Amino acid sequence: MSDHLHEKYRLGDADFYHIRNRNEARVLRMMEKVFEEPPGLRPNAEDLHDIYALALNSLPARYAQKGSIVLRDPVRDSDVLEAVRKAVAIVVHNPKQ
Repeated sequence: MSDHLHEKYRLGDADFYHIRNRNEARVLRMMEKVFEEPPGLRPNAEDLHDIYALALNSLPARYAQKGSIVLRDPVRDSDVLEAVRKAVAIVVHNPKQ
C-alpha cells in the first residue's frame, strides 16, 4: 500500500484506513457462491465491480475497526445473498454498451 493512499485516511494522529464495512467481505463470499450456481455466469471485471457496489449499497453499512467486538449483526447471510442476486440481475439485464 502506498503511503499516499494511506494518508487519505488520516486525520491528525488518527488512522482510519483499517475501518471497514463488515459487509464487504460477506458480499464477496456471496458473489463467489452465486457465480458457482447454474447458469455459471462469468461477468467481466467492470460488471463484478458494479455488482459489488450495488449489493453493498442495498445493505445497511456495518463499519468496524480491527479488533472490534460485534455483539450482534442484524444483516443475515440470507440478506447479503439476496442483495447479491438482485445486483447480478440488474447488471445482467442492463449491460453496458
